This record gives sequence, structure tokens and C-alpha cells, in this order.
Amino acid sequence: MAALVVFWSPARGVRGLIQRCWGQLERSLLRGLPAPPWTPALAVQAPATLPDPLEDIREESNKAPNFLDSIFWMAAPKKRRTIEVNRCRRRHPSKLIKLKTNIDVCPECGNLKQKHVLCGYCYKKIKMETALIRIQIKEKEAGPFNAPTVETVVLYEGENPTERDEGKRIIERNRKRPSWFTQN
Repeated sequence: MAALVVFWSPARGVRGLIQRCWGQLERSLLRGLPAPPWTPALAVQAPATLPDPLEDIREESNKAPNFLDSIFWMAAPKKRRTIEVNRCRRRHPSKLIKLKTNIDVCPECGNLKQKHVLCGYCYKKIKMETALIRIQIKEKEAGPFNAPTVETVVLYEGENPTERDEGKRIIERNRKRPSWFTQN
């Protein structure tokens, strides 16, 4: 059986006396010695939370786990943060979304985009065109292991191969070259 006593005294001398007496009582209980005659008169009955040092040495493996062994002890705040403090922290100007000033109109499609960044709508068109070119390349190769080791040139309607294109693989598209698809 363990005892828990809580004292608080405004007098500094009485507080020190109680702390010293309580420390001697704890040390004697941990050693297994009988309690001194001046033990506190006010005590509360509670389950034993102080381990008996002799039992721990003898029966380490047979002992059932203690309730306090399963608790992960960590620091807890002393006072609650006010709503004002929380909101000031969350809404600090450094944490807010920055205003974008580099917005421009895409010259091709007219949608808004960031300067020096490819327009999202135009990018979809580019993905569609390159997917069609890849399909044409697969048809020409007739298998994954027949790919030539030369460069590929894409020619649109009305374009002719130049001298630089000799020896390269040529893919012809039956449509006008899009304005955003530059010629190699």
C-alpha cells in the first residue's frame, strides 16, 4: 500500500520541513525499512505505484506489467494558448499565399498563364500532337526492336526535307504545322 500526501504552505520554512520529511519517508519506503514515527497523519489509500525493489530483482520476468509502464510520458503545456495568439500565428503575413504579379495572356490561345511558363491549355495540344507522332513512329518501326539509331525529323504538309535531313528518319504529318510546334 502506498500513500500520497499533498501539502502546500505559504510559509517557506514549513514547506522546506515538509519536503525534507517527505524525502526521508520516500527513501525509507524504497529501501524497505519501516516508516519513521513522524510519518504524516493524512494519507490516501491508493493502488501501489512504487515498485518494491526486492521483488524486481527476484521476479523480473514473472511480474505482470504495471499500468504506468504503458504510458508514454511527454511534456504538456502549462497554459492554454488563446484564440488570438493562435490566429495571429496562423495568419502571419509570411504564411499567407503570396500575390502573383507575373500573370500574362497566352499569345496562342488567350488563356491566362504565368510569364515564362508554358500555358496549360497549349500543353494539352502539344501532348496530343506528340502522341499522334509516336503512334506514327510505332507503325513505321513495326516492333519495339526495329528502332533505328538515327534522329527523327517530323515534316508537315508543304515541307520538304533539307540537306541536313539526309540519313535521318522522316515522319510526315498530313496537316499544317501548328504555330507552337517549331521546325527543327
